[in-house]
Amino acid sequence: MAEALMVTSPVAGRVVAMRDVPDPVFAESMVGPGLAVDPDPAAGTSAVAPCAGVVVKLHPHAFVLLAPSGDAQAAEGSGRGVLVHLGIDTVQLEGEGFALLAAEGDTVEAGQELVRWSPAAVADGGRSPLVPVVALDLGTDGLTEIAAPGTVVRAGDPLFRLG
Repeated sequence: MAEALMVTSPVAGRVVAMRDVPDPVFAESMVGPGLAVDPDPAAGTSAVAPCAGVVVKLHPHAFVLLAPSGDAQAAEGSGRGVLVHLGIDTVQLEGEGFALLAAEGDTVEAGQELVRWSPAAVADGGRSPLVPVVALDLGTDGLTEIAAPGTVVRAGDPLFRLG
């Protein structure tokens, strides 16, 4: 059986329920369950890895990590996917205002800086700076919230546990 995976906040800010994210794909958990963080613009411009794993997708505005399943019997390349999306509709920025600090295929540690960005610039451009953190390919019963909506977190503080 797979070990539980702790998923931490990639940014400092206030925890927001996924249903309150102003995008139906996230709000209705179409991609998967999770939580979002309303970033504190005074807390810096780093987005860090919410868990250890391999960077399987990396875009300026979003990344996916594949965390090891922890199951000794699991096939190589299997694991649990975690999506971090930096702001809502930020794909429209075509990378402007984002600096990548990792590459697809990199193995990263929890808390490692992966992207630099400006939540304030995203908000100034009329977009939501909310950061959804999503457990991919997981039913809602596989996720345990650690940080309740409204909680103020620092980057690296626990958000939820998988498994």
